[in-house]
Amino acid sequence: MNARQTFSGGVAVITGAGAGIGAGIARYASRLGMTVVLADVDAGAIAALRDELSMTGGVALDVACDVRDVDAVQDLADKTYQDLGPVRLLVNNAGIEQFGYLWDTPVANWQRVVDINVSGVFHGVRAFVPKMIAAGERAWVWNLSSVGGVVAIPLQAPYIMSKHAVLALTECLYLDLQAAGHGDHIRAHAVLPGAVESNIFESAGGVDTGDVAAADAQREAMLRIKAEAMDPLAAAETIFEQAADGKFYLLTQQSVGAAMTTRAKTLAAQRPPTLV
Repeated sequence: MNARQTFSGGVAVITGAGAGIGAGIARYASRLGMTVVLADVDAGAIAALRDELSMTGGVALDVACDVRDVDAVQDLADKTYQDLGPVRLLVNNAGIEQFGYLWDTPVANWQRVVDINVSGVFHGVRAFVPKMIAAGERAWVWNLSSVGGVVAIPLQAPYIMSKHAVLALTECLYLDLQAAGHGDHIRAHAVLPGAVESNIFESAGGVDTGDVAAADAQREAMLRIKAEAMDPLAAAETIFEQAADGKFYLLTQQSVGAAMTTRAKTLAAQRPPTLV
């Protein structure tokens, strides 16, 4: 089955839908004929996207939601099921970046990365999956890891750590669903984007003390990569088609697969990370 046959007519809930790949997934879901729930802390961004999708004939609802707040995410799930019915696709996408040496990273910045990138995914799973199970209909959960989930990079340890964590969380969720007897109708997928156009590097945290220059230089290096980043809508199309085809790891670019292969070889050889 293709993506339209698989997802059209269902409800999609997307966190971090205000920009970047989250907005791309929302736009493509709407093109497929899905009812889209846009969740983000940036109420203005999702209101604008709601209006955009509505003007092109789509059905969209914007809900201001901070994924760090377990009660807010539960309210999002309750309201969606009450007003729109069963969710076919949950996309736990909200995420932030952080630059700087690990020992220079402010404790508050570390905690913010963990709370959004890791706990935000957990809150989404905990709020929506029991409802998916109770509904008894086919459903999908996409958790956004990253190419960063299969590599090691200096000066970005909090972000890289968080994406490794999301990858492991999703692999375990897949097995939990299988072990509990729900794997045939609820599918968990790990999404590993490469460079996709967004404002994540501009809005990333930095450091106030220590080697500030090194943190700033890493941000600039990532911004140069952004110049050749993939269009979010094209990334979303690739992800949807791979999910419809039944793949577990959903990759936006072939370079992500190459990074996975390199990671596997490094682990198999028990080599230490290499500074590139």
